[in-house]
Amino acid sequence: MADYKKPDYWQLKARKEGYPARSVYKLQEMDEKFGLLKPGKAFRVLDLGAAPGSWSLYVLRKMRGSVFLAAADISPLSRQYDAGLFNGDNFCFIQGDITDPAVRDSILAQGPYHLIISDAAPATTGNRFIDTTRSLELAEAVAAYTESALTSGGNLVIKVFQGGDVSALLKRLRTLFKSAKSYKPEACRSESFETYYLALGKK
Repeated sequence: MADYKKPDYWQLKARKEGYPARSVYKLQEMDEKFGLLKPGKAFRVLDLGAAPGSWSLYVLRKMRGSVFLAAADISPLSRQYDAGLFNGDNFCFIQGDITDPAVRDSILAQGPYHLIISDAAPATTGNRFIDTTRSLELAEAVAAYTESALTSGGNLVIKVFQGGDVSALLKRLRTLFKSAKSYKPEACRSESFETYYLALGKK
């Protein structure tokens, strides 16, 4: 069994560069490969399942003042490394369950968005069937936001746990976007069954 308590290369790199989690390098790789973040004062991003905040920090640091970012999570964001970025006028954090109607209304009120990103994952149990099922439910909740919150031509990134009926979600995304594919960044643990769905160019 892998020792997740022992810091690996990516965790140490994250600490050194001022991010609360190693997941930032997954987004960075996908951004650099697929051109997810496009400079422009009107560019709007939605980060669902944002805690502890590495993806939000990456977006704000890379785009500086040329982006508006809304983020949502049940848990609060870590303020260890943000250096005031989470206090900016171009950032809005909504704490709550993204499936809650009131939270959803608050999220939609800040849109529409050009990019939706989600590294959300359920609390894992160790039972792969249960974990995969919960991950799929969460990913489907994220995907549902694309219909009303994502602009035409917009892009989507969702984390999923491989297994079960997860391929059905990819098929659905291919009907909503010009292209959709599975992609596993280098920073994912080799033994992990997580991957990401990238859906590009909302129809």
